[in-house]
Amino acid sequence: MIKDIMNANEGVTPNSREMAVLKENFPSCFKEDGSFDIERFKEFLSDKIAVTGEGYELKFLGKNYARLLASIDTTTVVVPDEEHNSKPENVNSENIYISGDNLHGLKHLLKSYSRKVKMIYIDPPYNTGTDGFVYNDQFNFTVEELSEKLSISEEQAQRILDLTKRGSASDSAWLMFMYPRLLLARDLLSNEGTVFISIDDNEQANLKLICDDVFGIDNFVAQIIVQSNKRGQTYKQLAKTHEYILVYTRNIDGKINELMKEIGSFKMEDNISEFSERELRNRNPKFGRFNRPNLYYPIYVDTTQVDKNGYSPISLSKHGNFIEEVYPLNSEGQESCWRWGTKKLEANNNEDTMLSNVVARQKNTGEYGIYEKYRKTTYKAKTIWFSDAIIDDLIDEDDDIWDETGVITEQGSVELGNYEMGDVFDFPKPSYLIKKVLTLGSDHDSLCVDFFSGSATTAEAVMRLNAELMSKGQRRYIAVQLPEDLDIKYENASASEKPKIQRVIDFLDSVNRPHTLDQIGMERILRAAKAIKEEFPDTTSDLGFKHFTLAEPEQNTLDKLEKFDPNENKLFADKDLLGEFGKPTVLATWLVRDGYGLTTNAEELNFAGYKGYYIGKHLYLVDPELSDKAIEAIVVKYETDGSFNPENVVLFGYSFTWTEMEALKINLKRLKDTEKNLRINFDIRY
Repeated sequence: MIKDIMNANEGVTPNSREMAVLKENFPSCFKEDGSFDIERFKEFLSDKIAVTGEGYELKFLGKNYARLLASIDTTTVVVPDEEHNSKPENVNSENIYISGDNLHGLKHLLKSYSRKVKMIYIDPPYNTGTDGFVYNDQFNFTVEELSEKLSISEEQAQRILDLTKRGSASDSAWLMFMYPRLLLARDLLSNEGTVFISIDDNEQANLKLICDDVFGIDNFVAQIIVQSNKRGQTYKQLAKTHEYILVYTRNIDGKINELMKEIGSFKMEDNISEFSERELRNRNPKFGRFNRPNLYYPIYVDTTQVDKNGYSPISLSKHGNFIEEVYPLNSEGQESCWRWGTKKLEANNNEDTMLSNVVARQKNTGEYGIYEKYRKTTYKAKTIWFSDAIIDDLIDEDDDIWDETGVITEQGSVELGNYEMGDVFDFPKPSYLIKKVLTLGSDHDSLCVDFFSGSATTAEAVMRLNAELMSKGQRRYIAVQLPEDLDIKYENASASEKPKIQRVIDFLDSVNRPHTLDQIGMERILRAAKAIKEEFPDTTSDLGFKHFTLAEPEQNTLDKLEKFDPNENKLFADKDLLGEFGKPTVLATWLVRDGYGLTTNAEELNFAGYKGYYIGKHLYLVDPELSDKAIEAIVVKYETDGSFNPENVVLFGYSFTWTEMEALKINLKRLKDTEKNLRINFDIRY
C-alpha cells in the first residue's frame, strides 16, 4: 500500500512513464542490462517516419521536475464519505466529487479510468497576479536528491526548490504546476476524447505551447473566444472583453472517425467522391425565420430530373422546370431556416446533381427536402466538427439546449446568487457555457472530468443537460477540488482580502460546513440538484454524487510503516495500523487501484466468521486474526462455488502474521489439482 509506493517512488526518474510505454510496445529495443537501444528503435521508424536531429520545443525551469512529479505515484489514500455516500440519492450515483489535490486525484483516477474519459473541461488559475495562484509543492526533495534524479547541478536544483517551497507566481512556476497535470489528463482521455481549457491573455501563449507539447500540435482543434465582460476590463488603455477556451483532442483522426460514425457512413457516390446526406434545414428549434431572416428563402426543384441516387437539381430562381418551391419547414409545418445563406448555397450548387454538393430528394410524404452531400474530404479540416451545422445534426429537434445570447462568464455569479450563495466564489463560469462545451465534446453517456472544479459549474451543467435531454442524457462527472483551508487563508490574507474570505467562512457556518473551499462546490451541487428536480419533476437522471477525500497519512503512521519489517515481525501483526487507516479507506483505495473505480463496492463474504471482500478477479483480506477455520472456508468456497474465481488474493500485510499467510498459501495451492486448476496470485500490500 503506502510503504510499497514509497519504496517504488525512490527509483522513479522523469522519463519513467515514457520508458514504461516503450517497454510495453518495443520490448526488443531493450538490452539485458535494461538499457535502451536507440539504433534498433530507429529501425522500427525508418520506413514510417523521417527521423531528424532538429527540433522545436518549449523549455522552462523545472520541466523535468514536472515530468518527475507526473511519474511518481501518490501516497495519499482514498477516504470515502460514508455518511454522505449512503444517502438514498447518492448510494447508486455514478457521479464523483473528490476533495484533494488534483495532481494526486489524477493519479488515483488513472488506475481505473485511463482511456475512459470522453471530455475534460478545466478552468485553472490564470496567474493574473490577483487570482491567488502561488505554487506550493508538498514533495519533500532535498537539493542533493533532486540534483541526482534530474541529472542537474545543485544550483539548478535549488532554483527549482525555491519555486516549490517558497511559493511563486512566475511563468515558470505556473508551467511547472500545469505540465504534470496535463500529462496525466491526456492519459485519462479516450482515443476520441477532447480537453477544453479556459484561459485568458496572461498565460494563453504558454498554455498553447505546453498543450502542443503534451497533446501534439496536430491534435489542436480550435481556440474559442468567450465573451467574459461586455464592459471590458481596463488594461493598458485597452478594454479586454474576452477569454479563450483551448481545445485539443487525444487523437484527431480518432475524433474525426468517430464523428463520421455519428453522422453516418458514406454509402453513396457521385462523380466527385463517396458521401452521406444531411438535411440543409436547420433543426435547432431556436433558429427560425424571425431571428435568422437571411436564412429563410425559397429553393426551387426541377422534379423532372432524377439521378441514380434519387436526387433532383435545385436553383435559387424559378425558371424552366425549376418550379417546385421548397421552404425550410419542420415536421409540423412550422417555419425554420436553412443552415446556409444564398451565397454559400450558390457556390456549392450545380444543376448536374452528380457534381453538386446540394440536391433535392422527394420524401415519403411526397414533399421535397434539400440535402447537403457530406464527403469524407470535408473532415480534413480539423475544426469542421465544431461547426454549427454538425452540432445541429447531432441533436434532435426538441433538444432545447442552445442559448441565443452571447457567452458571458459574468452570468456564473448570477447563477450562484440564484442559489442564495452570494459571491462565495470568484468568477465562476456559467453553466450554459459548460453545457455547450459538453455538447461539443461528449456523447449522451460520456464520462466527463473537471479537476479544477471550483464552484462545481461542470457538475451542475452535466446534471442539467441530462435532465433536459431526458432519457438520452446519461453523462457522468468526476469533479476534483482542492480543500483549501480558509481559516489559514484568512490569517495570511491582506487587509483588503480578509472581508471577502470572511464572507465565505460565514456562509459555510450558515450551512454547518467545514471552512474549506471544496465545501462550496458540494453545497452548490446539492442546491442545483434541488432546483433541477423542481424544474424537471419527472426526471430520472442522476442528481446525486459520491464524495471522497484524498488524505496523506499522519507522520506517526508513516513512522510506523517505516519501522514495520515483515521479516522481523513474523509472529506479530500490527493491528493498530488498520485502525489508523480504517477498513473503508483501505478498500476504497485498493478498488480504484485495481481498476474497479470509485462507484463500485466489493461484496462482503463470511468465511467462518471472518469477513472477506470479493469483486471481479480480487479477494481482499483486510481484518486481522485469520483463523484456520476461515482459511478452510475460503478454500471450500473456491472448490464448491463455480462463480467464485478470484485470481488475486490481496492481504493488508500489517494485519497478518507470517504463520497465517503461509497457512493460507499452502491451503490454496490445493486448487491447482482441482477442476478449476487455479494459480492464485498472493499480493501482500504494505
